[in-house]
Amino acid sequence: MSDLPNCPSCDSGYTYEDGAMLVCPECGFEWNKNEPAQQESDSGVKDAHGNPLSDGDSVVVIKDLKVKGSSSVVKVGTKVKNIRLVDGDHDIDCKIDGIGAMKLKSEFVKKA
Repeated sequence: MSDLPNCPSCDSGYTYEDGAMLVCPECGFEWNKNEPAQQESDSGVKDAHGNPLSDGDSVVVIKDLKVKGSSSVVKVGTKVKNIRLVDGDHDIDCKIDGIGAMKLKSEFVKKA
């Protein structure tokens, strides 16, 4: 195995060198190997592609989502603005035009 340090963001052991930078292939975090790594300070909620999300971000739905208790569907490509992160199974609170207030799972959205 290599003698490279684990990723400071997700603690993955699969880091690799890219010039003067160290890169984590699992979460995409990059840091300079000659400087002390600064851990990302976010809530830990990431989109489907591993990008960190924060309150007020805009996201795009990447899969058709059925709305429970209704015949409505949130279509692929629907842009959701001004999200709010919450704790729980569904970690995004938002308001979708034409549907109303909803809770979404971060695994079904990507950062816009």
